[in-house]
Amino acid sequence: KIASSFSIVPPTIIKATKPASYHYQQQNFIMSSPSSSSALNAIAQEEEEEVEIPPKEILDELLKTAIKASRAAGDLIFMNIGSEITHRKANSRDLLTTIDPLCERTIKDIVLEQFPDHDFLGEEDVPPGKEASAAALKAKLESSSDYLWIVDPIDGTSNFVHGMPLCMPSIAVAYKGNVVVGVIFDPHRDEVFAAQKGQGARLNGQPIQVSGEEESKLGDAIVAMGSPPAEESMEMSLRAIQLLMPRVRTIRMLGSAALMFAWVACGRLTCYWEYDLSSWDVSAGYLLVMEAGGSFTNIKGEPWDLTERKIVASNGLIHDEMLQTLEESNVI
Repeated sequence: KIASSFSIVPPTIIKATKPASYHYQQQNFIMSSPSSSSALNAIAQEEEEEVEIPPKEILDELLKTAIKASRAAGDLIFMNIGSEITHRKANSRDLLTTIDPLCERTIKDIVLEQFPDHDFLGEEDVPPGKEASAAALKAKLESSSDYLWIVDPIDGTSNFVHGMPLCMPSIAVAYKGNVVVGVIFDPHRDEVFAAQKGQGARLNGQPIQVSGEEESKLGDAIVAMGSPPAEESMEMSLRAIQLLMPRVRTIRMLGSAALMFAWVACGRLTCYWEYDLSSWDVSAGYLLVMEAGGSFTNIKGEPWDLTERKIVASNGLIHDEMLQTLEESNVI
């Protein structure tokens, strides 16, 4: 088994700063000199923190498995888009189809075949509601395994049900509580967004970065946000949109957190914020945005971790303005 074959290789300690620019060559990540002022600014803004990560060869196997599982689930999504609703979870806007658990089982089987000793947290294993989500994550983080796979089998289920090609799997791997691998696969556009801790972010193998100086002010920004099903989150979103809409270039609600994170990472969106998301909604997107040179905090501007549910992800250049606007909106 791969897990045991690498067991004699000790983990490494790195200074967890955002990478600048990387080349992708023969499935190995080779760092090159910085090529973006925005990436340099992002590096300068981030506090250095010692983070323990697995050896590179294990990271590569984690990434390879995450991509394989994402593609398998993505194929199911692509072939079954428009499936009928089988269950409503927290409320009439929180949907489930027969394909959601099928995608999760497919991902889990691929992961555990390769890494039988790893732990697994999937959305479909957890009862609805933020309390259940937080409790499930806490239990997993306190388990004996150093590795935790955090999975949303279909992010954007409402889009999936209505036949909109804005739905996809999101897979992250946390090592000792820190996300070290993230993959978001868009099966409708055949786009694999992937990141490893300290190795940059890529789209179909090519390096990506967040948007730059052309979107350095909030007025130039394309900001994404959600249309959340829970009443409290809905109220906070309505508060924020009243101030945001006249201040930004435009607002987009795409119905998939995974897609919006991926699009921030590659510069298609400037910023994405949300009042309440679970760990499976966020984890892969967090690593993508950070490794692409962006900023990622809670709505108070504090560093994000797996237990944080309120998020702001941006190109870094408009981050402070975005946080200020949310504060003025009384989003708490």
